[in-house]
This record gives sequence, C-alpha cells and structure tokens, in this order.
Amino acid sequence: MEPRNQTDVSEFILLGLTDDPDLQPFLFGLFLSMYLVTVLGNLLIILAVSSDSHLHTPMYFFLTHLSFTDICISTTTIPKMLANIQTQNQSITFVGCLTQVGFVLFWGGFENILLAAMAYDRFVAICHPLQYMVVMNIHLCALLVVLSLLLSTVVALLLSLMALPLSFCGDLEIPHFFCELAHIIKLACSDIFINNFLIYFVASLFGGIPLCGIIFSYTQIVSSILRMPSVAGKLKAFSTCGSHLSVVSLFYGTAFGVYITSTVTESSRKTAVASVMYMVIPQMMNPFIYSLRNRDMKEALGKLIGRIRIFFSDFVPFTLGCGF
Repeated sequence: MEPRNQTDVSEFILLGLTDDPDLQPFLFGLFLSMYLVTVLGNLLIILAVSSDSHLHTPMYFFLTHLSFTDICISTTTIPKMLANIQTQNQSITFVGCLTQVGFVLFWGGFENILLAAMAYDRFVAICHPLQYMVVMNIHLCALLVVLSLLLSTVVALLLSLMALPLSFCGDLEIPHFFCELAHIIKLACSDIFINNFLIYFVASLFGGIPLCGIIFSYTQIVSSILRMPSVAGKLKAFSTCGSHLSVVSLFYGTAFGVYITSTVTESSRKTAVASVMYMVIPQMMNPFIYSLRNRDMKEALGKLIGRIRIFFSDFVPFTLGCGF
C-alpha cells in the first residue's frame, strides 16, 4: 500500500483501553468520576490558597500552578475519551490528534519542571531558612514559572510539529485512550530516526535535568535534617517537604512503571492501561496528598468550605423569597 502523508490522513482511531462493549459503561463512569474528583480537588486547592493570605508564600504559589496544571492535563485527555465512549466513535482528526499531543507534552513538561522548582523552594527553606524570603522572592518565583512555560512550549512545539512531515500507511489505529507521540511515530512509513532521536534527547535533557535537580535538592535536605540536634526539629523540617516528596514519588514512580511495562510486554493495550497510572492517578491524588498531610492547607480548606456553606445558606432562602 502506498504511503500517505499528513494531507491525506484525515483521522486516527483511538482503540481505548478495551474492546469489550460491556465494560464501556463501567469505564465511562469510572473515568468521569476520576475526572470530576481531579477538577474539584485541584480547584479547591487553588481557591483555598487564593482566599487565605497566610498561604501567600512561594511554596503555595507553586502549588496553585501545580493544581492548575493537573486540571489541564486531565482535561486534555479524559473528556475526549469520555466523548468517544458515549458516542461509540473512536476517531480523532489528524489535527486534533497532534493538538492533543502538543498539550500533553506542554502540560507534562511544565509539571516536570515545576516539581523541580518546588524542590528548590524546599531546599532553600530547610537548608537556608534565614535567607528564604530574600532568595525566594516573588520575582524569582514568577521567573521560574515563566521559564518553565517557555521551555515546555518549545519542547511541545518541537516534538509535535516534527510529526507533520511523516507519511502513514494503512494502519491508523492507536492502541491508547489518547494520542501519544510514540504511538503516532510507530504508525509512520517514512524514516523516523530523527523523530526517535529527538524524543530520547529531549526526554533525557528536559526530564533528566529537573530530576537531577530534585535528587540534589533532597540530598541536601536530608543531610541538613540529619544534622539537626532535636527530634522535634527534624520532624518539623521533614513535614514541610513530605507532601512534595510524595507527589514527586508518585509522578516519577508511575512514569518509570509505565516505561518498564512497555519494555517487558509487547501488548500495547497493557501499556495503555498502565499509562492511566501516570496520566490520571497522580493528578487525582495530588490534592489529597497536600490536604491530608498539611495542617495549614486543611485549615484553609475548612475555612473555604465554611464560606461556601454560608453562601449557599444565605443564597437559597433569598431565591425562595424572590419566588425563584
């Protein structure tokens, strides 16, 4: 069969997680619930931090951006999957597929760099507490976020646009619930050496450097904590970075787990199921990790929920009195 370039390819087919029609309603309900929990949980984190002046610190500044990023990552992939299940139409346009690839790379890369910035914040807070407010000023925090956005934009555009010149043969089925760049490249009939080289190079550079930064930061943090004389001081210092360390472990742990799964199994469907662990689970769990392990966040959430209850308790009688 003759290869077809991107001008001839109008759509791809997303095979999803299973072909079993009996499981489709279950998957729809499961992923809809997970998506709603992700959006609501992260939105509450953003509102709680924004409404409490005591949380207007560098750590929570980064946390609000992390929560917003988690919402965006989930919104990039899950709604399309839900729409495909509901309409029983597994197709996605070529432009839509590359757009989804670009946004997944952008938000995933941004979260990766953001976690490194949060690790640096904890490093300064624990290892250089007297200089913390001087070093982690609002200008540096804003600069770190802007640089993260710029780097993520460059990476997303570079990798996604490199797929435009590819030629494709007859099989346009992607064994996944979203468009993943690696699967699109596998479908190509043309030479993909440059694409694969760029993927490994960018993954090593923009994935390895932030990870090395996180490892270095926590090496210094652990060393500093061990030198503290009192047990209470050690526990307090560790509690300030425990939530971030849990999020980092979940983010990189699930990513490495999917990578290992893809290398030991030839089943693309099993890899797709495993990828749920890093595309859905971390984004859903992050609000619980920060709210359950952080006393300040629990207090802020309690105040926010109290305000919401007061608002609705005043709003409902008002609407009833007005005859609505």
